[in-house]
Amino acid sequence: MKLDGAPVTVLGAGVAGLALARALALRGAQVTLMEQAEAIREVGAGLQISPNGAAVLRALGLGEALDAGSIRATGVRLINGPDGAPVTGIDLTRGRGSYHLMHRADLIDLLAEGARSAGVEIRLLQRIETVDLSGARPRIVTAQGVEHAPAVLIGADGLHSRVHHALNGVTAPFFTNQVAWRAVIPCEPGADPVAEVHMAPGKHLVSYPLRGGTLRNIVAVEERRRWVEEGWNLKDDPMSLRVAFEAFNPRVKGWLAEVQECWLWGLFRHNVARTWQKAMPEGVAAILGDAAHPTLPFLAQGANMALEDAWVLAATLDRDGITPGALSAYQAARAPRCARIVEAANANARAYHLGGPVRAVAHLGLRALGAIRPDFALARYDWIYGHDVTAA
Repeated sequence: MKLDGAPVTVLGAGVAGLALARALALRGAQVTLMEQAEAIREVGAGLQISPNGAAVLRALGLGEALDAGSIRATGVRLINGPDGAPVTGIDLTRGRGSYHLMHRADLIDLLAEGARSAGVEIRLLQRIETVDLSGARPRIVTAQGVEHAPAVLIGADGLHSRVHHALNGVTAPFFTNQVAWRAVIPCEPGADPVAEVHMAPGKHLVSYPLRGGTLRNIVAVEERRRWVEEGWNLKDDPMSLRVAFEAFNPRVKGWLAEVQECWLWGLFRHNVARTWQKAMPEGVAAILGDAAHPTLPFLAQGANMALEDAWVLAATLDRDGITPGALSAYQAARAPRCARIVEAANANARAYHLGGPVRAVAHLGLRALGAIRPDFALARYDWIYGHDVTAA
């Protein structure tokens, strides 16, 4: 194992950072994970772990925790938003691997415990103000003015990654003219373990149960011209959400009537990073997860891509050593796939919001195709869900 005893510093205790920290530590690296918050926690709502992400969690020895902390999803239902009529369904039990509905906070807890148990040192209240990759080795400076010069620096520091900026310069995303609300409400007893997608011209709403069916996750997206900041921390009036979806079917309106608080954020498109890594005379730097390829949420692949990145980066460094060739191989392995997934998510956004005659024709086609070939919708994305980076 070429990582035996190698010191590695990871920035960010989200899905990507925690998964990478455990993957590296299990391979013998001495991992220090630096997180800016005072505690490891996640205030988000639900997420979906598809088979490609579940494969990584199982390979990291976290399969039992995944099964215990999630709901095994059995299907997806596409529904006409205004009247509630079914459009088509996807049977997830036909596919390879397992699909999971999970609270983001539970995934973070699972990964944090996994990192700690593997020997990762987690340092909290480590806000990074400066990342400099112009010298012999990476140099970081915290908000307290403490300077570090790790030989291996990995940026899992999210949308506004300092390491990304050091590698690529400041890049400007653009507003998609779409905003998203997220909320969690109590779930009705006996809810099916499926994800429902209620679609209408210019908007859609996704919902599924969480935490053993005690909670229901809601993500609602609307096209609009008014700009909204990027990020998950802007609270909104639940009445604004209800008004935006007042023309939807009674099932959706019943859910929204229960929303006590909700958050609103703008959806922005980012280019996949041009440069994911850099070799320096005495050190290396790399990025993964949202720091490398932020994506729109319309394929539920953000967390899954981060898990894949973590496995591939750790496995490549362990196989080839901490070398320029290993870093190049990591980027070559990940960038094309991530770019394809990001573009597929962009396309899904357009498909959900069709209007006019095109919408009627598309729904008619989906109904007919679902009747003739029920596995088509799932097979269409087999290149995503059926891909197992742990078997490579």
